[in-house]
Amino acid sequence: MNSLRTKITTLTASMIIIVMIISAAFGVIALKDMGNENANNTLRLLCEVGQKNLDEYFSSVEQSVELISAYVESDLDGIDDQHLSRHVERVRDIFTNYTFPNNSVLTYYYRIDPNISDDVDGFWYVRRENGRFIEHETTDITQYDVEDTSKLVWFTVPKHDGKAVWLPPYITENLGARVLSYNVPVYYKDSFVGVIGIEIDYTAIAEQVDNIVLYENGYAFINDAQGRIIYHPRMDVTAMESQPVLPDGLLSSDSVVTYNYEGVDKQGIWLPLENNMHLNVSVPVDEINIGWRNWVSQLLVVFLLILSGFIALTLYASGMITKPLSDLTEAARQVDKGNYDYMIEYNGNDEIGVLTRTFRNLISHLKVYISNLNDLAYADALTSLRNKGAFDIYMQDIQTSIDNKEEETAFAICIFDCNNLKQINDNYGHDKGDLYLQCAADLICNVYEHSPVFRIGGDEFAIILTGADYENREKLRKLYYRRCDQNNKVKENPWEKVSAAFGMSVYDPDEDMSVNDVFRHADKLMYENKWGKKERT
Repeated sequence: MNSLRTKITTLTASMIIIVMIISAAFGVIALKDMGNENANNTLRLLCEVGQKNLDEYFSSVEQSVELISAYVESDLDGIDDQHLSRHVERVRDIFTNYTFPNNSVLTYYYRIDPNISDDVDGFWYVRRENGRFIEHETTDITQYDVEDTSKLVWFTVPKHDGKAVWLPPYITENLGARVLSYNVPVYYKDSFVGVIGIEIDYTAIAEQVDNIVLYENGYAFINDAQGRIIYHPRMDVTAMESQPVLPDGLLSSDSVVTYNYEGVDKQGIWLPLENNMHLNVSVPVDEINIGWRNWVSQLLVVFLLILSGFIALTLYASGMITKPLSDLTEAARQVDKGNYDYMIEYNGNDEIGVLTRTFRNLISHLKVYISNLNDLAYADALTSLRNKGAFDIYMQDIQTSIDNKEEETAFAICIFDCNNLKQINDNYGHDKGDLYLQCAADLICNVYEHSPVFRIGGDEFAIILTGADYENREKLRKLYYRRCDQNNKVKENPWEKVSAAFGMSVYDPDEDMSVNDVFRHADKLMYENKWGKKERT
């Protein structure tokens, strides 16, 4: 028959092993998920920063060209040689006096269609090393078929498409430099007159893309809308006979993809650029996994060391550790049930005390992980406010307080419904609709800075007022309308002008049976406010 010490040792060791396995399994899963999520977030952040920088770069070029093209069309007062000649000189002066925000602008030009005039052909300027532009001999485009879009693309493509267009990299005539260009067709009374354009140095994009690096072998590259690689830091695309195409995995419509290239599994994220190209950020999957695998290895080593030491010491001190061991076992059961607040009182300086403190630290870490996951689950991705799930939990807590009659419950609920969101989405695009919602969220939060603000629907926000904000609810409502008026007077863009229907209901224990009654009353007042505004307009 086994001795009591052996039985206790065996039972203790078995329980600790089970707890360690369960904890390790949860820890491994949590660490793996956290590592992958961190990697995805890092990839996306790098891609978004790169996208923003490149889009700002391309946007500055577009604004320069379109600003001048607007002047060009407004200045045209005829297309006979005499009018054209004077017009071209005025445009030349505008270009000469214009300061380009991008130092990488290599050339600018205004070319007249030879079908319009045989004598007036426009001009072409190139940048020198000192940064100044000098006039260069223009390309003789009369030798080309200006209807053939495979030749002289900077001229024939915008003429054919009839709209401003970014062109993929090409070798510019005479200079022999590889460039990207943005070109705008010029019309006079619906007749095509010519092309205004800017060519930018291809290497300027390369420098920005080269700055995007991740881990040891992560990198970024650019492809066009047809899936052809425009720039790659590890390929000399300019020296290839034909442009390489994206690997099959990257042709997916998903923004986050996993693919295999030259036998290496990779994970990538792509985002569209303003000029219809795509920015890709890619990193080997092994480099993503190495981080969380190291954490798991260290965690398992720590678990094994603790387990080995505890079993060894249990053989000599079973009588002294029976009570703390029972407490530890109960704590493990509570953790297994999801109760992470169970307290272990034992604080001895022996091995069981070390194990107990280690277990407490482990539970503390798990609680932090769970808290972080809850923060992600209950946060609205667009506005960073709390979401509908968080609002429902908050409402349930208030209802519990009402049901238990713990104390006199005083609160109010405010409901906001943004006006004009559909019109902004329809007229300016959903990205401007998102900016409109963010502006509304910022304004509401600035007014009700001491109360929880929730986004409970596409264009609906809710606030639960307690304490000082509850006492000052009428002042805050007036302050909200004043802030709206102040904001809308100084903002120029429609998506920055905040307008929202407002409804507020105060909890009355004699009339409201539940917190939902208060919410419905506030919602009703909001809709009355909304329809009242529509009738006045």
